[in-house]
Amino acid sequence: MIRFFDVVFSFFGLLFGFPVLLILLVIGFFDTGSPIFTQVRVGRGKRPFTLAKFRTMKVDTASVASHLASASSITPFGHFLRRTKLDELPQLWNVLKGDMSLVGPRPNLFNQSELIEARDKLYVYNVRPGITGLSQVSEIDMSTPELLAVTDSKMIKTLTVKNYFKFILMTATGQGQGDSVKSSN
Repeated sequence: MIRFFDVVFSFFGLLFGFPVLLILLVIGFFDTGSPIFTQVRVGRGKRPFTLAKFRTMKVDTASVASHLASASSITPFGHFLRRTKLDELPQLWNVLKGDMSLVGPRPNLFNQSELIEARDKLYVYNVRPGITGLSQVSEIDMSTPELLAVTDSKMIKTLTVKNYFKFILMTATGQGQGDSVKSSN
């Protein structure tokens, strides 16, 4: 049932959100010259997939987890995209393709070995990663791998259609702050 909602919502989100996506793409082009950011992430069954987002950091920023990147790497437009969560909109394509769900554990990088090990023990990779979920709305990011894995596992075990809609609504109304970044000292 959840996959049905994923397909319907991502399809209509892309269809009706196309004008917004186009505007953000054009602004992003002027901001960084390369408005779409892609990165290989760990998917369901630990299979790799290419995640798409609007770029929020300078083009030359190292490919690391957000909590390891410097806040000085975030562009002014990137701050707006992160604050409004609009940087996540291109991931609707990942949801439509079946790489992701709207609700699930946040997909991590393959170089995050501590998080992979913790998630492996709790079978977190048995489900599609998601754009939002319990960890995201609880402001638990990848800087605390054990807590993140436990929270993801709890969400998976208790995920119902009701909770699916609850996490989407909480995200849409601004709960959670997304992945933190290091302050630029």
